This record gives sequence, C-alpha cells and structure tokens, in this order.
Amino acid sequence: MNGVTLDKKACPIIANHIKVALVGQPNVGKSMLINSVSNAHLHVGNFSGVTVDKTEVLFDYKDFHFTVVDLPGTYAFTDYTIEERVTHDYLCAEDYDIIVNVIDSTNLEKNLQLTSELLTMSKKMIIALNMSDEAEKEGIDVNAAYMSELLNIPCVKVSAAAKTGVAELIEAITNKYTSEKNEPKLIFSEAVEEEISTIVSYLEKHKFQATNSYRNIAINLLKNNKKTYAKLHDEPIWTELQPILIEAARHIELHHDTDDIKEAFAEEYAAFNRGIVTEVVHYKEQKKEQKTFTEKIDSILIHPLYGIPIFLFFMWGLFQLTFTIGNIPMEWIAEFFTWFGNTISPTIPNEDIRSLIVDGIIGGVGAVVLFTPNIIILFIGIALLETTGYMSRVAFLLDGFFHKFGLHGQSFIPLVTGFGCSIPAYMAARILKNDRDRLLTLFIIGFMSCGARLPVYVLFAGAFFGQGMAGNVLFVIYISGAILGLILAKVLKLTAFKGVDEPFVMEMPKYRLPTFKLIWHTVLTQTIMYLKKAGTFIAGAAILIWFLSNYPHSAELEKVYTAKIEKAVDAKQKTLLTNKLAEEQLGQSYLGRVGKLTEPLFAPLGFDWKMNVALQAGLAAKEVVVSTLGVLYSIGGDVTENSQSLVNNIREHIPFASAVAFIVVVMTYLPCLAATTVFAKEAGSWKYAVYLFIFTSIVAYVLAFVAYRIALAFG
Repeated sequence: MNGVTLDKKACPIIANHIKVALVGQPNVGKSMLINSVSNAHLHVGNFSGVTVDKTEVLFDYKDFHFTVVDLPGTYAFTDYTIEERVTHDYLCAEDYDIIVNVIDSTNLEKNLQLTSELLTMSKKMIIALNMSDEAEKEGIDVNAAYMSELLNIPCVKVSAAAKTGVAELIEAITNKYTSEKNEPKLIFSEAVEEEISTIVSYLEKHKFQATNSYRNIAINLLKNNKKTYAKLHDEPIWTELQPILIEAARHIELHHDTDDIKEAFAEEYAAFNRGIVTEVVHYKEQKKEQKTFTEKIDSILIHPLYGIPIFLFFMWGLFQLTFTIGNIPMEWIAEFFTWFGNTISPTIPNEDIRSLIVDGIIGGVGAVVLFTPNIIILFIGIALLETTGYMSRVAFLLDGFFHKFGLHGQSFIPLVTGFGCSIPAYMAARILKNDRDRLLTLFIIGFMSCGARLPVYVLFAGAFFGQGMAGNVLFVIYISGAILGLILAKVLKLTAFKGVDEPFVMEMPKYRLPTFKLIWHTVLTQTIMYLKKAGTFIAGAAILIWFLSNYPHSAELEKVYTAKIEKAVDAKQKTLLTNKLAEEQLGQSYLGRVGKLTEPLFAPLGFDWKMNVALQAGLAAKEVVVSTLGVLYSIGGDVTENSQSLVNNIREHIPFASAVAFIVVVMTYLPCLAATTVFAKEAGSWKYAVYLFIFTSIVAYVLAFVAYRIALAFG
C-alpha cells in the first residue's frame, strides 16, 4: 500500500486518543516517515525551555485520534547534549502511550544501541524498520517476524521514501494500544542476570510500589540511572538495598574487567545487539572482507563438522583433570576427617552421642568436603571456558542438536556442570530465561552422573569387571546417563512441557584472556556456595540417617552377642560376630524395617532388603550408599570404594543381574537431599520436587527391571 489516507470526515466519532513518542538515532528518516501520512496536520514549535524544535503530527485513523511527537535524534539514552536531554526527559517524565523506535534497516546493529536501552522503559513499544527498500537493494534481508519474536515487541518493515508499510505500522500501533503490555526480551550475560534477579527478589520481598517493572528498575539501578536512584533514595528499603547494589556493581565490573559500570553495560548491550543481528539479518551477496581474529578462531571451533568433536575433547580433558588431580587432595581430606573422628571419639563418653558426632555429623560433612577438590577443578575449567568466550559458542553450536531433544542450546552448561555436582548445576540453570526451558533442564540434570555417584560405580565395576574393563564400564555408564537424559527430555517435551521452542539469542563476545582475579572470584564464590548449601543439608540428612539406622536399639540382642564375642577364640571370629551384631541391629532399626517392608516391591529387580536400605540411605547422599553396603554385608571397619574386602563381598552376595539393576537405579533415581532441596528452590515450588521424585522413581524402576531381565538372559 503506497501511503495511507486518513481523513477526519470519515471518522466523525473519535473514541480513543493515542499519543506516540517517535524515537530514533539521527538520520533514520523519522520526519520523513510521519510526513508520509496523507492528510496529516503538522505543528512545529519548541520544547519547553529550549530552542529545539518540537514537531507534532495529528491525524485520525478508524476510531483513533493520533498525536505523534517527533523527538530529537539521539544515539543513546543519555543527556549529554541538549537534543539528547530533551528526548531523555520527555521519555522519562511526559505522558504518552507508545514508543515507536525508528531504525535504519541498512545499519541495524548500530541502531540497536538505542533500542536495547529503550526496552527498559515502562511504556509499550514498536519498532519501525525504516529504509527497508534500501536494505533490499543492498542485499540485506531483515527477518521482521523473527525479530518480533526475539524481542517480544512488534517489528514492522516500512519505507518512508517509497511510502510502503505505513498502514501496517499504524495498524500495529492501534493493536498494541488496545492490548496488554508484555515485557520485551532483553537478555544479559549470566553475571548481570544473577544480580538483576537478586535485586528483583529484594523488591518483591518488600513489595515495593512502582509503575515500572521490577526488572527494569533493577537494570536502571545497576546502570546508575540518576532518576531511578533519586526515586528510591528516600524509601525505607534504601538502607538495605544500597549495599546490595554496590556488591552487584563490583561483581559485574569484575566480569567485564573494568571499574566503570557504564562501560560494562555498553559491552552487554553490544553483545545482545550482535546476537539479534546474527539471528535476523541475512546477506544475499556476501562481501569479501578480511576475517578478524575472532572469526578465524570461530571458523575452527564452531565449525559444523568438527566443532563438536573439539568441544568433546576439551570436556574429556577437563574430566580427566577433575578425577586425576582431584584424587590427590581427596586422600588428604579423607585422612584428615578420619584423624579428626578418631581424635574426637575418645573424648565423648556416651556411646550414642559419640556415634552421632563421629559417624553422623563428621562422617556426613566429610563425605561432601571430600569431593570439594573435584568440584573446584571443574569450576575452574568451566570458568575458563566461559570467560574466554568459548562457552557461548558451544551453546550456539549445540543448539540445533539439543533442540531435536526439546532442550535449549544454553541447557548444555548446567548439564555439563551436573557431571561434577547437581547442586551448582541446578543453580546454573538460571541462565535459561524461559520458565519451560529452565524446568525441562532442571528435570534432566539429575541424569548426568555427579561425582558423588562415582564411588558406587567404581565399587561395582571393580567387583564384576577386570581392571582392564572397569574404565570402559565407567565411560559407558556416564555416556549412557547423558543419552538417557536427552531421550527423556524429548519425552517430557512431548508431554509435560509442550510449547513452541524459545528463540535462541545469547551473547557472542570476542575472545579474551581471562584474568586471575575474575577466575578466583568466580571459583571462590561457587565453592563457598557449594560448601554452605550442601554441607548444611548433608549434615542434617546425616543426622537423620544416623538416627533411623541406630534406633530402636535392641539391648537384648546386644547382650546375646556380647556373650558370644567374649567366648570367641580369636580376633577373626570376634570381628565376624561384631559385624553380625551390627547387621542384625540395623535390620531391626527404622531404616531396616523400611527396607524389609519394601523388599517385595523391589524383588522383581533382584534386590534384597539390604540393597533397598542402601538406596534409601543414598537419598541423603550418594556417598552413603557404599558405606551402608559395607555395614549391611558385614564387612566391618572403615569401608571405602577401594576396599578389596568390600569388592569381594559384593561379588559374593549380589548376583550380576541384580548389580546391573542396582547401577541403573543409582544412575536414574532422585538426587541427594541437598540437591533436591536446591532443585525445589530453583524450580520455584516443592511440588516440582514431588514431580521429580515420581518421574525419576518410575524411570529408575522401569529401566532397572528391563536391565535385570536382559542381564539374566545374557548373564
């Protein structure tokens, strides 16, 4: 449609008045665009207090009366020049209904610098992709529909010179005016999003009254917006909020290796804009230009053919370092907690209290701290991949593959983290902004075998396979868990998490050398968080397991075995009787009773009540499974996954088919209590933890049953 004729006589009754703020960078054709509206009335004056021209366009369309205010061109949402100050003050203080941001389609990335800042305004917004005819001549194709989906605001192609798309733009304005406001999608890096989330949670907690969204307020506070600061400065919440803002700014500046928060946000906006341009702009005729350093590296690392193998090699190397170098300090930590327990034990006369402190608390916390070196190495590796800019590219590389299974490209980051520990993996899922994608990823993380399950795998691999095969078996277990997670993601996507796939846009920063300060800050923060959350929950869970496995305590049974032990002729017989007493006491405990009660349910999987109890104890912490098996099968003494006596006893008492089913359950059933608690917090409700328990239990039972039958047939 060439032009649009709008006549007041055709619309004698005007029901609504729409006031539009026309915003854009200089020379994008704003004035020409409003002049292309036929029969429009222009009023030119000055903005109050300044000599800057104020152009208003008045016209009628259907049942609407339009007033369009053509604001002075500005490159950014600042107030350095008079023109910029006029535009800034008008958008912040004046009364209007909709922002129409006019963009030069031939130079999209540069124009988006202003657009990305306008997205934080509280008003409704539309983008007019002007000069679309010139872009077409230059071989530039802008996908307006996809851009609308990515930004969650209407984007309309127009040409002020050719007078095309004007009617569509006005129709889009009326539709936007009559519809509910929806939040635009403005996505920052993980560090910034984390701080935005913290501030939003604080504002929600204190029920702060505001006309703008909490997210936009948080962004403006982080950017040191003077007007936003002034509004909150005299509020009661300011005293507590100010230290949060200072720490947040320090965190963001550290991630950008700068001491200027404005510079950090400039990089954030630029990265977001590059992502949008990459997704929506296509060139019909590619210009031959010399490749940049980043482009040269990207031609190798995100190559469609060998990009994924390179990534797998990097991850293989990271896991090799995690489990080889990490094992060295693990031995020291294990020796420390053994020494600490042995030192504390003689000082506590009461046997029950001694057992609670040494076996329950020290043993439980020690089980978590034991794997801290592995976690630190994994955190360092992932931090290096992220800060160099490589992680973003792998997410882009895997996006197409992951989408086949219903997952988002960014899902791979928390999934990879899940191989170290599920707790930080659940936290890492925050980078997924779509609730459905984040929940789906949260439900799948547990199928990535965490480091705490490794002792169980090592124990059973050593018991039923030779040393030469054990390593391959471990590799198969880990890969099988990952493949199973992808398959189940597809199942959940087709059932519980139906919906249109979220468009994939994320920061694609230039490659940079990470600083020691940034790596140290990142790893230290995550490690403290891991120890604080996991250690607290594990200590509580360990106390609970200790109580359930020690009570009720049969004095009569102890009296009978004490008499037998006194009559024993040698140390070996005394050890066997002591272990037998421990086994029977455990069998009569609350935990033992539950195990025997559920034994018929797990009989189809080849489990006896002892294996049931070990799995139930593993709900507190997967490390507990091995020590529980040691007690139940009367090994005696200190039990570790490398204990040859435990390996022999497992091989002797547990059939191969039952062992296979047991490993399948350990791979797939509910994560530990600490991880489940964090899962519920990240998912937003404990009801999701109930769903996770039901889902993983069904999957574990069904797959274990199938594995048991297959192992019986071919064993």
